Amino acid sequence: MKKSLIGISLFCFFLHSVSAQSFATSSDIYTGLRKLNVLGSVLYIAAHPDDENTRLLTWLSKDRLYRTGYLSLTRGDGGQNLIGDEQGVSLGLIRTQELLAARRIDGAEQFFTRAYDFGFSKTPEETFTKWDREKILADVVWVIRKFQPDVIITRFPTTGEGGHGHHTASAILANEAFTAAADPKRFPEQLNYVRPWQAKRILWNTFNFGSNNTTSASQFQLDVGGYNPILGKSYGEISAESRSQHRSQGFGVPRSRGEAIEFFKATGGSEPSRDLLEGVTTDWTRVEKSAEVAKLVQGGLATFDFMQPQRSLKDLVAIWKAIKALPESYWKTQKLQEIKKLIEQASAVWVDAYTSEAYVAQGDSLKINLSVNDRLGVGAQLESVRIENFDTTLGKALEPNRNFNLTQTLLVAPTKPVTQPYWLVKPMEEGYFNIGSQFLVGQPDVEPAYTATFTISLAGERLEIERPVKYRYTDQVKGELYQPLTVVPPATVYANPDLLLLNQTETDKKPFTVNAIANKKLRFQTALISTDLGSRKLTVRDSAGNWNKNDNHTYRFQIAPSELKGDPVKVSPSVKLDTNSLNFLGLSTIKYEHIPNINFFYTDWIKMVPLNLATYNKKIGYIIGAGDKVPEDLEQMGYDVSLLTEKELARNNLQQYDAIISGVRAFNTNDWMNKYYDKLMRYVEEGGNYIVQYSQANNIRGKMGPYPFTLSNKRITNENAAVIFLKPEHPVLNFPNKITQDDFRGWVQERSIYHADNVDSHFETIFRMNDPNEAPDDNSLIIAKYGKGYFTYTGIVFFRELPAGVPGAYRLLANIIALNRKKEF
Repeated sequence: MKKSLIGISLFCFFLHSVSAQSFATSSDIYTGLRKLNVLGSVLYIAAHPDDENTRLLTWLSKDRLYRTGYLSLTRGDGGQNLIGDEQGVSLGLIRTQELLAARRIDGAEQFFTRAYDFGFSKTPEETFTKWDREKILADVVWVIRKFQPDVIITRFPTTGEGGHGHHTASAILANEAFTAAADPKRFPEQLNYVRPWQAKRILWNTFNFGSNNTTSASQFQLDVGGYNPILGKSYGEISAESRSQHRSQGFGVPRSRGEAIEFFKATGGSEPSRDLLEGVTTDWTRVEKSAEVAKLVQGGLATFDFMQPQRSLKDLVAIWKAIKALPESYWKTQKLQEIKKLIEQASAVWVDAYTSEAYVAQGDSLKINLSVNDRLGVGAQLESVRIENFDTTLGKALEPNRNFNLTQTLLVAPTKPVTQPYWLVKPMEEGYFNIGSQFLVGQPDVEPAYTATFTISLAGERLEIERPVKYRYTDQVKGELYQPLTVVPPATVYANPDLLLLNQTETDKKPFTVNAIANKKLRFQTALISTDLGSRKLTVRDSAGNWNKNDNHTYRFQIAPSELKGDPVKVSPSVKLDTNSLNFLGLSTIKYEHIPNINFFYTDWIKMVPLNLATYNKKIGYIIGAGDKVPEDLEQMGYDVSLLTEKELARNNLQQYDAIISGVRAFNTNDWMNKYYDKLMRYVEEGGNYIVQYSQANNIRGKMGPYPFTLSNKRITNENAAVIFLKPEHPVLNFPNKITQDDFRGWVQERSIYHADNVDSHFETIFRMNDPNEAPDDNSLIIAKYGKGYFTYTGIVFFRELPAGVPGAYRLLANIIALNRKKEF
């Protein structure tokens, strides 16, 4: 009898796990079997990671058993980071993985567009000045046409109640796409791969956020707070676990139980009255000639044995055959994927592909370990294994619960692409990533470096089971762990430091280095390492003749401040081995326990910043907050910086510090801040200088200043907003640097966030700013004399501007630090 071939791709099941692999429970398999008889789909659309309603997603996927997806237009690149100092693209990579972790819990699927989160915007008009509206709309249409949702739900309205301009823009694009996806004249190039799709309706999931209540009794309502006895949890409990994956945003939430009403308002299509998918056929009757499938699924449910799920293999294979015989359709394809996954899960066959190396270089070799185990003795046979060009036929009958192991060494082609997130392969625009292939649009994550395909016979059918090849190791504390395998270039090249201040008032040369790390053995006669300064090239020659794997070669350069003038410039190192100018990249690795390790490549460079900078005071105490790069930038300015945790604040004599600066969101992350309020105020009163950078308005842990003020959500999002000097004579604008309008040129992303409010009369306000069509605000920087010293609260985004090399930000911060040593004007 000719055997059929079933291809299973279970990346979503294994790809992102950082702990040992785990298979589905009997409850998961039974739930999946129930889901086979449900043919309905819902797509939720919003702007950022954390915008999604995880409780609703959980209820849709685990109670109603719909195919459920979340389309986040951005990866959250422009937000703040509660757990580290990553910003921009790096933060977007973290939040991508946090979203994927959330989806593994709530059961929904994750999608993205190419839109870049460039930071807070107040209106959709401002948002669309940076997002290419037509390109982002095309991405939303593509995801709709591929996913084919019966109902689309938006988190936000088109009328602005969502606050953030990105929020409103996401709703505008979703409603436009609701119509455009069905129109063959819109984005016709997509129709080579997908077909037009008209969802039944698009709904706004109205909300009650604090004082902003957009719900009403007249709106369609659902209770999504039920309890699932098969899973042993309520949907509020599951969704809390999902939402709590957003750790970089500090969104850990309590588990909820009991009734939870969600409200909906139609913005396109018909208004539902009894059911979210009212008017949509959600069983097998929506597919021709499918009555037998529904009957077989019901039979499989009736005979399912929770203690021995492998007994359902024959039933599952019969269902697969019945679905396979159906006419081609979207739901045939979707249900074939689901049933294939269930066949593997019920068999409990262990399949693994791993290596003992986290990185492998282009042109090097890679040893891959393959392991298969028929754990329940279902009579599995390993037919073959394929990894790229390696393909072996085995025909090996697996013994019950006995490991069958195989090792294969592959040559990594010199042309093998490095393992790079696809949205970072091409240089990006200001408001969006450039994506090279239509098929990548919407895809949430990076493609694995290698994938092993195991062909296994189960219950008379041949299955193709795919596993990404991963780096497997054992941690003495955490046990067995899996991390991504990364293909790297032959060598990685780094320039240090990231930023070099070239103070025009100084004459001493500034050192910087280029590090070349060999990722494989390299042979050459001469290595030429150079940095191009525009006017001239600095070069170092290395005639060592070879680099061994893991060798780290450091090359030192110097530049005098007078050698570079004008605006800041980016200087990238280049490496030439003999006559070969190789594309050596830098590798950045992000590690947090709650997500897989993240690796991405970039062309490293030093930002060299010519500026005239005077500093006064020397020793800085820096209270660690949510994580930022300001301490390194202070050291670049010439300050001696000591990091202060609770331990140092408790023990140290604070008078040793010329100034104390609290890191961003220190009053949100440090629950001990209030314990040291009196000590810090005594420090100020006795002549100290205490500078508090922004914290968010909610969840403030302790008093900040000597006189009362509150925090608001006010911010200036236009980085080029006009800045009016309210007190031109104030020392902060004059000593030791004369601050002028030129100091506010070249700022990035925004001017300021979380301004002070309800400010006591003891404070002086320095700047007046406003975004277009808004009233001016004077509280981005407030300063008060207290005793012999000074207290400052600032929402000015030094944590963005200093790493970006904005000269005026350095000069202004130097003046704030010098306040308690000011001269009289």
